[in-house]
Amino acid sequence: MTAPARDDRDPDAADGGVGVPRGAVPAWLLFDWAAQPFFTLVTTFVFAPYFASAVAATPAEGQALWGYATAAAGLAIAVLAPVLGAIADRTGARKPWIAAFSVPFVLGCAALWLAVPGTPASVAIALVAFAVATLGVEFATVFTNAMMPDLVPRRRLGRLSGSGWAMGYFGGLVSLVVALGLMAANPDTGKTLLGLDPILGLDPATRAGDRAAGPLSALWYLVFVLPLFFLVPDVPRRAVRLSEAVRHGLSDLADTARKARANRQVLTFLLANMIYKDGLVALFAFGGIYAAGVLGWSTIEIGTFGILLTVTGTFGAVIGGRLDDRLGPKPVIAGALVVLIVCGLGLVSVDRDTVFFVIDTAPPAAESGLFSTLPEQVFLVLGGLLGAVAGPLQAASRTLLVHLAPRPMLTQYFGLFALSGKVTSFLAPLLVGLVTAATASQAAGMAVILVFFVSGLALLARVRDPR
Repeated sequence: MTAPARDDRDPDAADGGVGVPRGAVPAWLLFDWAAQPFFTLVTTFVFAPYFASAVAATPAEGQALWGYATAAAGLAIAVLAPVLGAIADRTGARKPWIAAFSVPFVLGCAALWLAVPGTPASVAIALVAFAVATLGVEFATVFTNAMMPDLVPRRRLGRLSGSGWAMGYFGGLVSLVVALGLMAANPDTGKTLLGLDPILGLDPATRAGDRAAGPLSALWYLVFVLPLFFLVPDVPRRAVRLSEAVRHGLSDLADTARKARANRQVLTFLLANMIYKDGLVALFAFGGIYAAGVLGWSTIEIGTFGILLTVTGTFGAVIGGRLDDRLGPKPVIAGALVVLIVCGLGLVSVDRDTVFFVIDTAPPAAESGLFSTLPEQVFLVLGGLLGAVAGPLQAASRTLLVHLAPRPMLTQYFGLFALSGKVTSFLAPLLVGLVTAATASQAAGMAVILVFFVSGLALLARVRDPR
């Protein structure tokens, strides 16, 4: 008698009782770990504030220019993401698409190193490289999101999505500690957050440690995305010519859009997602820039603030995923939006001398340490709360779509989901940039974001809870 074959598959891993190889879920989660340093280091806490404070002529001009670049990338993603999703559903396999879009992402991140302060082309290099990297990572995310229902049963989608965001936040935290502790130095002291000289001879005078956030994000992604390609199963590639896939994919997309319009629940959710994601994109794009300009924070203060946000974000994503499975995704999204509205209003009420618009505060004492003033402390608390709910908001949003969308067209619907998250994602950053430029006030520009959160919450209230 022969011994029974060893079963290395998890019988409870996928829908319909079909198992997936052990290690597939952790490898899928590592995509968020691999991609997150770009959002943490480049988009929010290191490179973006560096661009506004050291590359652009003024922080207000830097905030406006960063808004225009974010808007341009968002518009391109809005146009192309649903088309690519429809084509991918025709061709089958998703990994080739992820690999293809990883290339411009890595090249864009690496090119940020060339944005040296004071050089003639530094502004253009920074903005173009940032936009290209954003396109690459967002397109790759469309296809990794579509893998979710093949990995776990529907009852565990919330935990999978929340765990992915938590993994991403933790990856962002580790990369931020590396960047601040070993690479980015205070230009005045020449020391990093840990009091060390920057590694690899990174020159504080040319802000080399800040610029290195781009190459670090590229290298980090290259290393940690590999398990996805080796361990996560892919749907079979279909024998179809690309031209035929494009033609049928566009036809499928048009049909999907018609069905989405006919499904009032899906349409309303996609509209709500479109609006509140716009606000979230702008919040992340300008959070570090706002702190640099309004509170006068350097890379060290902004990076320490970023560490706090990633810690609260990690715990928030884990707890939010479990609340998603217990309560459903809609209550999690609604609760997160309420916190974003309240705390966002609090943030725009803070400057160096005032909190909550009317309370004057004393100036910092001589030789005071980090975050020694009341405005800074209030900013820290409100920012920590924002970080705690941002992950659950995004994780529960993709879970809600899985519950609402037809399974056979899930990649197309995730293309529409990317469309709804990006079709007007240029609008919030653009409005922030325009209002900032018109008023020369960073607070006035940031206040625009609150309108998007309130409007998104109002639309979400009209979506039926799928549970």
